Amino acid sequence: MIEIPAEYRDILDKKSFVHLATKMRDGSPQVSPVWVEYDGEHIVINSAKGRLKDRNIRADERVAVSATDPDNPYRALMIRGRVVKVTEEGADAHIDKLAKKYLDADAYPFRVPEEVRVKYYIEPIKVGTMG
Repeated sequence: MIEIPAEYRDILDKKSFVHLATKMRDGSPQVSPVWVEYDGEHIVINSAKGRLKDRNIRADERVAVSATDPDNPYRALMIRGRVVKVTEEGADAHIDKLAKKYLDADAYPFRVPEEVRVKYYIEPIKVGTMG
C-alpha cells in the first residue's frame, strides 16, 4: 500500500470536496463530488446502495480521487486506488459524521427513508501531489 504524504493529509481533514472517478460499463469515466474521511490508511467515502457510483464500484473496484486544498487551490492530491472494502456496517453513523464535518449538522439531512447507506474503503495505489 502507498501512503499519502504526511504534509498533504490535512487536505482530506478539511472540508475538501473530493472528486471520485469510477468507470461506466462502456468504459467511459464518471465523476462525482463526494465527502471524504481519511482513516490513516484508507480514503473512506459514503453513498447510497444502487446509486451510479455504487453500481460502478461494485463492477470495477478501480477508482481515482482528486482533492484540492480549499485554502490554497494550487495545492492538491491526485490518487489512483482500488476499493478494498464495501460495507453497510456503520454506514449510517458514518454519513452523520460526515454531515457534521461538512455541514455542521448532527445528522445527515438529505436521507431518504428507504435508502441503504454504504461505506467504501479506498486503498491508495498511486499518489500524486501538487503545490
